[in-house]
Amino acid sequence: MTDFLQALVNGLGQGSVYALLALGYVMIYKATKVISFAQPSLMIIGGLFAYHFTRVWELPFWVGLVMATLCGAVLGMVVERLAMRPMVGKPVFTLAIITIGVDIVLRIIANRYIGVQSKIVEFPGGSQRYSVGGVSISHQTLGLMVVTAVVVVGLLTFFRKSRTGLAMRATALDQETALAQGIKVGTMFALAWAIAGGLAAIAGTFVATQAAGIEQTTWIIALKALPAIIIGGLESINGAVIGGLAVGVVEALTAVYQPDVAPWLGANFALVAPYALMFAVLLVRPYGLFGQKEVERV
Repeated sequence: MTDFLQALVNGLGQGSVYALLALGYVMIYKATKVISFAQPSLMIIGGLFAYHFTRVWELPFWVGLVMATLCGAVLGMVVERLAMRPMVGKPVFTLAIITIGVDIVLRIIANRYIGVQSKIVEFPGGSQRYSVGGVSISHQTLGLMVVTAVVVVGLLTFFRKSRTGLAMRATALDQETALAQGIKVGTMFALAWAIAGGLAAIAGTFVATQAAGIEQTTWIIALKALPAIIIGGLESINGAVIGGLAVGVVEALTAVYQPDVAPWLGANFALVAPYALMFAVLLVRPYGLFGQKEVERV
């Protein structure tokens, strides 16, 4: 039971990173109907922003996190303005391919800064752990989970209570109707990318606090958020959070139990487990757990 609870805690911690990244995917998809494949590079650059602010400028961690989030948001708006805005009206497939190109360009730039040594951000008291009943949790993991909870509550409040949030929801539902009501759709697109960039920077900052830090292969972490949004539903904030946490928990439990229960699956099956979960959910719920079923009249 202790091993199970420990794996559960570890999975929720890693799943919080996936949830933040999945929220970024959902923000852009809700506004533009495009799945942005630029999130991995935005995550890495966000982590590098935090590294620069905390290790080079020697700012406190929480100040560095805020600064990195703001820089990530600005970068998201720049990407939207330079790469995506000129392509408005083009097929969704074309826009998705453009985000892949943006991701490659940004990762090449980031890799030149990373070099051969990983960039690690120090979390205050990150090596210290709380222990209850044989189950321990590090300060870093606890901080990540708290920040994720605050971000989720803030986003839900923003979309439900603020005029801008309501305008974004209206844009996501029907862009032409939103334009007719006087909503600046282009501004909503830029805001969606800014939120996605900020969320990616938060995720990247906490990834940088892990033992491996930010490396040239760290972008692979962001790909595990793709099963999360498919599981939860492409347009659901709640689904992104639940999907991200589910992916983290399944990955952690698989790493603990699969070598003994099903060794024939291979030594690294935990890396594949999120995608196996995604396929299982799609067999039952093709639109995800909280996705909206689309019906088209022909």
